[in-house]
Formats: sequence, C-alpha cells, structure tokens
Amino acid sequence: MTDYTPRLLTGEDGVPRCWWCGEHADYIAYHDDEWGVPTANDQRLFEKICLEGFQSGLSWLTILRKRDNFRKAFIEFDVETVARFRNSSVERLLKDAGIVRHRGKIESTINNAKRAIELADEFGSLAAFFWQFEPDAHPTFDAKVSITAESTLMSKELKKRGWSFVGPTTAYAFMQSLGIVNDHLPGCASFETIETARHKFKRPC
Repeated sequence: MTDYTPRLLTGEDGVPRCWWCGEHADYIAYHDDEWGVPTANDQRLFEKICLEGFQSGLSWLTILRKRDNFRKAFIEFDVETVARFRNSSVERLLKDAGIVRHRGKIESTINNAKRAIELADEFGSLAAFFWQFEPDAHPTFDAKVSITAESTLMSKELKKRGWSFVGPTTAYAFMQSLGIVNDHLPGCASFETIETARHKFKRPC
C-alpha cells in the first residue's frame, strides 16, 4: 500500500491536509470547505472554469484572493449577463485593478459565456456536459499528474465548441476543484468527507 504521509501536512490545529494548502489561511479554508465538493450548479461551474482560465500562468492563491473582485466585475458570473458584455465592458475591466487585467482572458470569459449558453442548450445544462467526463476509475493520487485522458477529452470538446483558455491542465484543475474527481490524499481529513459527498451526489443527466 502506498504511503501518502510525506505529502500530507498537519497544521497547528492538528488536522492533516493535502500538502498544497501550506499554512495560508485562504488556502486552508478553500481546501477544507470547497475543494472537491461536487456540484451541479451551472453558475458555479461557469465561474470556476473561467477562474481556472484566469489562473493560467499564475497561482491559484492569487485568483482566490481576487475572487470577490472577479465576482463583482463579472456580475457573479451570470452567463446571460456576461454574454452581453461589449467592447466597452472589456475596456472597463482592463482598468479594474481588483482582477487580473489580461485582455485575452477577459475576452475569453465573454466568449465562453456565449458558448456556455449554446452548450447548455445542447446538453440541457453545463453540469450534464461536464460530469460526463467523470473517470470510471479512482485517481492514483500522483501529485505530478496535471493532465488526464478525461481532462484532455473535455478540453478537446470545449475547444471544438469555440471555448478558449480551456486546455487539458485547466480542465483537470477544474475537475479536481468541483469534485468530478476526488484528489484529496488518503489520510487528509477531507478525503472521506468528499468521498461521502460524491457517493451521495446525484449526477446530472
């Protein structure tokens, strides 16, 4: 049996957690309360895949600390509203120091909102599309893994439908964060909690 203890980190509170959250209070709260919790909420799914796109080339901690600003800037990531953003909206957002001011990523978010509407029409919901990529087998808990066959296929299908900033690595980070896979390490205090939540979760269809 593989020993995952070296990749666990026990905090001052005595709770063993996945190594990546370190001692940052923001990361610890995100790890304990959000990371891996399964959801079928389309607005939450859209927000997360957009933020994963903004993370490209940056740390998730940077995005996490700006998340409230992103939500305000993109009107809580309401798909219909963001899809109506125009060039003037892009220029406004490029002046917003509270978010990542990257023209390509801002324009991608607006484009992806339009594509998300089309995707929901095609599959009935964003959730129904994304959850079809849940792997049959349990992940191997390899910290070096950032791309899987499922994330590669998700990326390919999204790009085929006109989405951008949705490469395989972004897709896999998205799958991890929304519980499509449980990548909490065995021994992490959240592992069994997420396993139970995934067991009870009703997959969209």
